[in-house]
Amino acid sequence: MAKAVKNPLKNLRAYRESLGENQTQFWSRFLVTQSGGSRYESGRGLPAPIAMLVLAYAEGLVDDKLLGKLAARVVKR
Repeated sequence: MAKAVKNPLKNLRAYRESLGENQTQFWSRFLVTQSGGSRYESGRGLPAPIAMLVLAYAEGLVDDKLLGKLAARVVKR
């Protein structure tokens, strides 16, 4: 489970690094590529659905297991 932080969206890179993860590890749980995550960490527009998932993850409302189940359903479509 992710540790709760005040607002990970203010500094996505710092949040990711606080988890001890590289970009691929962190962003893949949200079905985002490493290059996409790099763009978001550089300040380019983070889509609202991804922002909501990151916040839910940071608050402990969703975990890797649930995100994995959701991702499997999305990819399966």
